[in-house]
Amino acid sequence: MAMELAQVVASAQQGDKQAFYSLYQQFVPRVYAICWRLLAHKQKAEDACQDVFIKVWQQLPQFRGDSSFATWLHSIATRTAIDVWRQEKYLRLTDSSDEQELACEPIVACSGASAPLEQAIQRLPAQARAVFVLFALEGYQHQEIAALLGIAEGTSKAQYFRARQLLQEWLADE
Repeated sequence: MAMELAQVVASAQQGDKQAFYSLYQQFVPRVYAICWRLLAHKQKAEDACQDVFIKVWQQLPQFRGDSSFATWLHSIATRTAIDVWRQEKYLRLTDSSDEQELACEPIVACSGASAPLEQAIQRLPAQARAVFVLFALEGYQHQEIAALLGIAEGTSKAQYFRARQLLQEWLADE
């Protein structure tokens, strides 16, 4: 199977659109899940997901295979979603209208988390949610999260603690 994936990636690198579409179909659920968890907004997650695959298509010829394709794609997805998150954070700070649409929809093929937990994660404040998703679900360390989100490492730890407290309270009530 790994060899088969390597062949599909190699074909896509050569400009084979069918091979790229095959990669898209295989990985879009994981990419969308990352975007959805970080952004908690259906349309923004869909847009970010599309941006990820545009970047992958553009950067695919430079993919050297130093890591697995899935790891490389995951990195692009995470960075893209964080870029959108940062932009949204900036817009929230400069725009007085605070209308955030929280579309509660089921997550597609996500690391086995339960629906109540997924819904509770979506209720978290934006920064606490981003830190929680990156630390607890994606495996980043606080130092990496701080660099990615442009916050202090202590802020990352505090936001993670806050997220865990809120989740424990909310899930205990259910």
